[in-house]
Amino acid sequence: MRFVAVILFGLLTWTLHAQTVGKYAGEFMAIGVGGRALGLGGAHVALANDATAGYWNPGALARINYPEAVIMHDERFGSLINYDFASVALPYGTDASLGLSVLRLGIDGIPDTRRAWMDNNGNGVFDNVDRLDYDKISYFNAADWAIYFTYAKRASDHLSYGANVKLIRRDLAEHSATGIGFDAGVLYSPLANLYVGATAQDVTTTFLAWSTGQNELISPTLKLGTAYFVYLLGGRVAPTLDLDLRFENRQYASLAHLGPVSIDPHVGLEFDYKNTVALRVGYNDVKQFTLGAGVHLRMLDVDYSFAKFGGDEPLGNTHRISLRFVLQNERFARESNRQ
Repeated sequence: MRFVAVILFGLLTWTLHAQTVGKYAGEFMAIGVGGRALGLGGAHVALANDATAGYWNPGALARINYPEAVIMHDERFGSLINYDFASVALPYGTDASLGLSVLRLGIDGIPDTRRAWMDNNGNGVFDNVDRLDYDKISYFNAADWAIYFTYAKRASDHLSYGANVKLIRRDLAEHSATGIGFDAGVLYSPLANLYVGATAQDVTTTFLAWSTGQNELISPTLKLGTAYFVYLLGGRVAPTLDLDLRFENRQYASLAHLGPVSIDPHVGLEFDYKNTVALRVGYNDVKQFTLGAGVHLRMLDVDYSFAKFGGDEPLGNTHRISLRFVLQNERFARESNRQ
């Protein structure tokens, strides 16, 4: 796995010396958050109703009625990559909500061998591996950070909207990049038990400026989603579907494309039995089947999802666990929900 980390470091270093990049620059923010959502293949734009809504659809954050927090941990590729998320959300007044979310994708402890291949005069010794000076090997982290500040408001019983301001930071050895982006989202219920949502991520195109003088552009992504509730077998069945529309000419890297516009689906199905236990299955945009389960306690939800990175040379399984804490007490309830 150290070898893989070195290869990733080489690819990232090459990116720093490229011209302005306008494709895949914000891919670390497209992974998804929350055990529930990821168990559904990431089909969550119209289903989000907790503190993760700041990520999936800022307009859906208006659905919360109590203060709550969500934390998640995810390890990938044999624990090589760590992916963490935390969020807090508060109801504000009778019809608004505020949220703060932080996510981090990082590779820690990458060997830096650049100085180890130099003699005391600064000359390269690449011709002889035995001359590698192991005492000069240092270690560094490569980490991507995004911080979301969310405001959401309920316009009526059927419509809510919201927006994010997000700060982005990327660190790679001695180099770093910073940027600021904006998201907007809306959630609408045209019929009982039917929800449709839309999220415009990086709506103004997000600019990342590297300390090297190079730049990256994160193009807008439009996420469309729908979810429907059916009550049967003593529980609730919720089929859900999302479509990701990107405008950066991904072509054959997507499931379908029309010129520079690419389309990737997310499909999920959840069965929640008496708000006690839930089972989930999904299919995501990287052609993975996902499985998930959840347990609802009085003030705590525990959600788990599973995905397998297969192929001829499997890269290991991914297990995601998230915890949702809700201060479900009348003292902390939204003003309009107090007795």
